[in-house]
Amino acid sequence: MPAVLIIDDELTLRGLLARIIQLEGYHVFEATTIKDGLKVLARENIQVVVSDVKLPDGNGVDLTARIHAEFPGVEIIVITAFGTIEDGVRAIKNGAFDYLTKGDHQEKIIPLLNKASDKALLQQKVMSLESRLQKKFGFENIIGTSASIRSCQDLAMKVAATDTNVLLLGETGTGKEVFAQAIHYESNRRSKPFVALNCSAFPKDLLESELFGHTEGAFTGAMKSKRGLIEEAQDGTLFLDEIGEMPADLQAKLLRVVETREYYKVGNPKVRHANVRFITATNRDLQTDNFRQDLYYRFSVFTIQLPALRERREDIQLLAEHFVREMSNKTITTPFLAALKTHPWKGNIRELKNIIERSIILSDGNELTADLLPADFNTDESDSLTLEAIERQHIRKILKATDGNKAQAAKVLGIGLTTLYQKIKDYGF
Repeated sequence: MPAVLIIDDELTLRGLLARIIQLEGYHVFEATTIKDGLKVLARENIQVVVSDVKLPDGNGVDLTARIHAEFPGVEIIVITAFGTIEDGVRAIKNGAFDYLTKGDHQEKIIPLLNKASDKALLQQKVMSLESRLQKKFGFENIIGTSASIRSCQDLAMKVAATDTNVLLLGETGTGKEVFAQAIHYESNRRSKPFVALNCSAFPKDLLESELFGHTEGAFTGAMKSKRGLIEEAQDGTLFLDEIGEMPADLQAKLLRVVETREYYKVGNPKVRHANVRFITATNRDLQTDNFRQDLYYRFSVFTIQLPALRERREDIQLLAEHFVREMSNKTITTPFLAALKTHPWKGNIRELKNIIERSIILSDGNELTADLLPADFNTDESDSLTLEAIERQHIRKILKATDGNKAQAAKVLGIGLTTLYQKIKDYGF
């Protein structure tokens, strides 16, 4: 049931009002001062505050502004014995739901309370949803403790609070969309849409339609009007991935949107207005590629370079454990983890997630072992030259060359058979 807090130092009037409200099914809390009222608000899930104007330690009209700032999901109804238009106007400006004068408040309070509690419950549901989305897509969703990823996160957190355009640079699979989502859900636009478009996924004509929308009959096959993603992202964030793949003439049209906040639907001369924050991403060097430099400078107001996974190997275990928890109840064995740490990861985090998913599917037991990894799982690249990685790869190659004959392999390797068996166990062959 909705909860109401009554703040009034007059015991008789407060008790009568509490009884009336309780009979309507509300859960009622009482306080005699602003200080006690704020304690109740901090402790309980209150939907509506009914406050007197004159209180022992302050003014109820001023309290309205404080409650509105500190408890944004709570509605306030102000009641006074000597109502004035000035107080009423000030209370509403401070965020009050309404303002009543004592004497007629007992007749009007319940209908007003019903409306205020409905609004508060809806606001609190929206805030709860926003909080869950922020937790799911916010900076908590970025896995890693390495200095390089923390530096990127610090930059992203600083720019999130602004409305500045952001350019995310990095190899494929480094988590550019994850960062884009985090920036959006930590920004003031979090309650508005986050819309993503991969510019390399559409041919030129379709890309223009996806971005700007079109009217019925604008081109062959346009059987009905279509909202573009700029319109879908209104008041929110538009994430343009692989921006370097956008055709030059479409770059010119997008430049107009960024500069003037105006655009046209395909086939419609009517000017439309766009209130959109742009976050773009690419794995290319836009300064040397065939990309409009004026558009580049508008997108790259704030640039974040995301590190490749091989540059943050200390995060591999955290990422692997995170993906395993998402997909199963299995555990990672030491040899399996050792193999992950020495892999070059050309596909970065996306490749790691795919390898984990594949291994989970193939696993019949409760553990992920090294034999579940692909036969061509490569740890012999130039950026994986640890002694352990070289030894592991060399033993694997000799075992393959001797068709698995361990005695012969031990002879070729120049080690004892017992030593070979121990290394096979350690490396999870």
